[in-house]
Amino acid sequence: MDALRHQGTVAITAESPLSPDLDLLFARHVQAMHADTPPESIHMLPREDLVSPRITFLVMRKGGEPVGMGALKRLSGDHGEIKSMHVLSERRGQGLSRLMLEALVAQARDSGMTRLSLETGAQDSFRAARALYAGAGFAECGPFEGYGPDPNSVFMSRPL
Repeated sequence: MDALRHQGTVAITAESPLSPDLDLLFARHVQAMHADTPPESIHMLPREDLVSPRITFLVMRKGGEPVGMGALKRLSGDHGEIKSMHVLSERRGQGLSRLMLEALVAQARDSGMTRLSLETGAQDSFRAARALYAGAGFAECGPFEGYGPDPNSVFMSRPL
């Protein structure tokens, strides 16, 4: 299902992650993940792997410009995972990350999921992300499907 959400001049829609105008978003996301996370603890999917029938990829555009992205992966019939969420650093502080998270939660709910989980970093650079997720009802949990214990990871989940 294509999600279309509008908040003022912000639109969030399901799109292909391979669109060339998303190159900057992906470059910044990869850079951020590698900034202070050891390679063995980076769990983001390669861009090409986000093209899958099990994944809904959302792009946030402000005035037509891509400023954020997020992916929802179906793990099982009723369990989903948030993958690859990112908002350009110069656009942070405007509530855009919250809007993207709300769109991902709504997409999961609309897709019939009853549980949504995520993995994020344990480092200080991920503190704001962890606070955003906690504020949206996510609570820390143990590793879920496909993950093992990792001192650089924080696992979170919430019912829908």
